[in-house]
Amino acid sequence: MSIKKLDRIDYAILAQLQADGRMSNVELSRRVNLSPSPCLDRVRRLEAEGYIEGYVAKLNAAKLELGTSAFIQVTLDRTTGDVFDNFRDSVVGIPEVAECHMVAGGFDYLLKLRISGMETYRQVLSQLVELPGVAQTHTYMVIEEVKVDRGLPVRQKKGKPPQ
Repeated sequence: MSIKKLDRIDYAILAQLQADGRMSNVELSRRVNLSPSPCLDRVRRLEAEGYIEGYVAKLNAAKLELGTSAFIQVTLDRTTGDVFDNFRDSVVGIPEVAECHMVAGGFDYLLKLRISGMETYRQVLSQLVELPGVAQTHTYMVIEEVKVDRGLPVRQKKGKPPQ
């Protein structure tokens, strides 16, 4: 399947669905100034081409008693493929690890935890430091979330005319 370049309507559809994935096709078509049938065709194409990976509900962490966040820097004792693989395979099984990123710089991984409090933090930290290859960790507790991920900055790139 050949992937078509995105135009301004595609970008508008992506932005609208990112803001409200439960929006009806009729409402979406109204917001992007397109009739419902072609709008639905575009959404299906965007899904098929992988621009839309899925639809999820945004849950309230505080109401679910997961309102505490922490970031943990992890330094491995050596940087070999097997150590990276073992760490990755282990960390994906820890439910409190919301995100794990391999990074370049002074340490190897940056993890984001979503936890109920310090007791849970201590349990997760114990799991992490026992993983093979972990040499050192540094934790940063979140005091206030100033800006949280609300999605990608969806907009058409300047200088590119619509297709």
